[in-house]
Amino acid sequence: MACCSCRRRSGGRGASCVADDNAIAPAEAPRAPTAQEDLLNAVLGSIPEGVVTESQIARGTEVEIRVQRAAIHAVLQLLRDEARFAFEQCMDICGVDWPGRPERFDVVYNLLSLAHNHRIRVITTTDAVAAVPTVSDLWPSATWFEREAWDMYGIVFSGQSDLRRILTDYGFEGHPLRKDFPLTGYVEVRYDPERQAVVYEPVKLQQDFRNFDFLSPWEGMTTLPGDEKVHLNRITRE
Repeated sequence: MACCSCRRRSGGRGASCVADDNAIAPAEAPRAPTAQEDLLNAVLGSIPEGVVTESQIARGTEVEIRVQRAAIHAVLQLLRDEARFAFEQCMDICGVDWPGRPERFDVVYNLLSLAHNHRIRVITTTDAVAAVPTVSDLWPSATWFEREAWDMYGIVFSGQSDLRRILTDYGFEGHPLRKDFPLTGYVEVRYDPERQAVVYEPVKLQQDFRNFDFLSPWEGMTTLPGDEKVHLNRITRE
């Protein structure tokens, strides 16, 4: 004679009686915040309200905040000097062009803390006229990055005393990484042996004229390599 008590004593897996089917599962323990979430919350708690326009942990591991342009220098100085953050190194400053926006350029700062082994990305926006405050007084290496952003995108940095081209020639016109800059450029450079100097000329895309017969490869090729003797024998027989 079988009963619930018998099945409960059995070694089989699964519910042993109707009462077991309605048992309440134990509640899951709350998830502990990750190191990136702790860093983001600490940064947002240290910056005045309204300065950060957007924040996220991009791709699950990358702490990212967007900051008002006027406050970018103060925010970066806080991230460098605050002992909890200690971002001693500015690893890179680069630009991103979004031509459809009124402020078309993103200025991206990638910071690294060796003391705490964490990173953060700080982004601000600007257009082709409004200047972004320089951070070369915080990180002297930023001079090279700001010169590159000016050369490639035309982003102006106020307070930067050495805003010169760094990758293109000094007589170069335009900014090559803008989305509206032509892939071929405006001028081409060559060495003129008669003048014995490097000269700039308008770009000329020359292409030789080709007469296409629009035949398939089988129709257009009347003689395959190695078949010359066959055609000669055919002609003599005829």
